[in-house]
Amino acid sequence: MTFSRHKPSPDDRPAALSRLWAEILTEADHFILGKEEQFRLALCSLLAGGHLLIEDIPGIGKTTLAKVLAQILGLEFRRVQCTSDMLPGDILGVSIFEQQSGTFSFHPGPIFTQILLADEINRSPPKTQSALLEAMEEEQVSLEGTTRKLPAPFFVVATQNGLEQAGTYPLPESQLDRFLFRIAIGYPDRESERELLTRGGQLQSGRLPRRLLSPEQILELQQEVARVHLSPALIHYIQDLLDFSRQSGAFTLGLSPRAGLSLVQAGRAWALLQSRDYVLPEDIQELLPHVGGHRLRTADTLEEIPEQELRLLFQAVAVSV
Repeated sequence: MTFSRHKPSPDDRPAALSRLWAEILTEADHFILGKEEQFRLALCSLLAGGHLLIEDIPGIGKTTLAKVLAQILGLEFRRVQCTSDMLPGDILGVSIFEQQSGTFSFHPGPIFTQILLADEINRSPPKTQSALLEAMEEEQVSLEGTTRKLPAPFFVVATQNGLEQAGTYPLPESQLDRFLFRIAIGYPDRESERELLTRGGQLQSGRLPRRLLSPEQILELQQEVARVHLSPALIHYIQDLLDFSRQSGAFTLGLSPRAGLSLVQAGRAWALLQSRDYVLPEDIQELLPHVGGHRLRTADTLEEIPEQELRLLFQAVAVSV
């Protein structure tokens, strides 16, 4: 495609980005029916350099979304099915003694990829969950005194079942805080579900998603996200949001500085997905429930807060721009 071969001039850049995003979303819609918003949030999370947590019931299309994202972006994809007897080495890799050479050789685990799908992450025990912490924060793995860099870009998509389902371990706050967004896929609308049933669950025309980008281009876009302008007034507004979460008394614990950084980076990536080089207050307001929903609990019942209720709570914070 034109964008991938010829770098547009600054004046043409917004139009080139608009064409690119439209082509990506159109291609994804062939395989993830009626879920453009969820796919856009997943793409935003990747461009922002974060990680994505998807919480929903089984059979709703979580795995399909991760696979389609990887194929369209030209990224290596691996999937690990988390179970209650999984060990950290099942994700990170292990050193095995080779009799012929008389030495140990490292066999990398599935984490050495560009998009890792950790399916049903909350079915794995806490020790295994914690094996992902360093990788998600520093994009490296330290084993047996050796630090190994992970491929770039590195993006974790984790799915989790509701805690009311049997055999689940709640993710600790330190693990939840490593995820930029938490989203739900939700049931398809009637028209999309009808098309899915008509196909019999098969991909469109039996074909795979077209590759529209490369890892090098994704890294370039991530660098471009960092150059998106965020005004001092918007920084002040984000600080007001953080202060409200800590001082309003509505939540058990307020948003951490890491959550604030996540909101900044997500806002920049969301603006780029709108083909803008500047962030608007509406970008921050749109993303706040996805950044804060898995980090906040009500002060009285210690329960999670529905998205719409969270939006209403934060409307008390005036936009200071």
